[in-house]
Amino acid sequence: MAIGVLALVGLSPERVTALTAAGYAVREGKKYANRIDAVREAGDTVRAVLTNGRGGLSGDEMKLLPNLGIVCAIGAGYEAVDLETARSRGIAVANCPDANASAVADSAMMLLMAATRHLRQADRHVHEGGWQDQWRVDTPTISGKRLGVLGMGTIGGKIAHRAARGFDMEIGYHNRKTVAGSPYRYFNNLIELATWADFLVCAAPGGAGTRHLVNADVLTALGPKGYLVNIGRGTVVDTAALIDSLKAKRIAGAGLDVLEGEPSVPPVLPELLGFDNVVVTPHSAGRAPEARTAATAMVIANLNAYFAGKPLLNPVTK
Repeated sequence: MAIGVLALVGLSPERVTALTAAGYAVREGKKYANRIDAVREAGDTVRAVLTNGRGGLSGDEMKLLPNLGIVCAIGAGYEAVDLETARSRGIAVANCPDANASAVADSAMMLLMAATRHLRQADRHVHEGGWQDQWRVDTPTISGKRLGVLGMGTIGGKIAHRAARGFDMEIGYHNRKTVAGSPYRYFNNLIELATWADFLVCAAPGGAGTRHLVNADVLTALGPKGYLVNIGRGTVVDTAALIDSLKAKRIAGAGLDVLEGEPSVPPVLPELLGFDNVVVTPHSAGRAPEARTAATAMVIANLNAYFAGKPLLNPVTK
């Protein structure tokens, strides 16, 4: 008999097909008028939930699923999953930490280059009929400069590797603790890292512990020639402070894939789009066919392991 799975995130037809072929009966929560209706109607038919870092699964929602055994986050993040309630009920939690890491790291470098070279402004200039003789914007290179990375996890490490090996950049990072074996310079203070760096890339996870780590003081330390990139979580950056810094030209620009206010269209978006030196993408850094295929395989591997009584491929233990 197929095992009931409730998906609280949108699933591609290919992912539904793969889950079904693996022996899972998928209930798609996005097809309900609202999320709580999907959870209530799932009730005791569901033994697994698929979610993501932002949406998570609350303790109250878990109470409505008496036979729930495992929660799988499709992606690296799991900050909105109530881990305490899950542990108290013996519910396993798994994630997909590396599935989209390469795609996100590629996007981080793209945003850094697009912001520093003012790609958005240059593209608009050409569309309006301008060309080389009318272009008056100085755009710095990134090669040989200093890159600060906030969050040296899998994605942060891949960003650092690309920057160091591809662009001869000097790398520094700030983390909760040093990364064993890392060849890069560790800063135990984020303001010191921002002061040292030419560019700061945020690859930190979301949650209360990282909220507004990049604040007005950090942005001031980054300086009027510094650029900020965020591909981690929107809540890591104090958006009001970022907008103030851009207005006052205390930083040179930004490349953003994530913003506060998601998953809805962020209310601050129109104001940010008013800056020529800001490039914004719609939280799409990790969206690539290769990443989707890898994540699907990880989800199925974690589900299969759990229901076979074997160790999870990617257990969340924090």
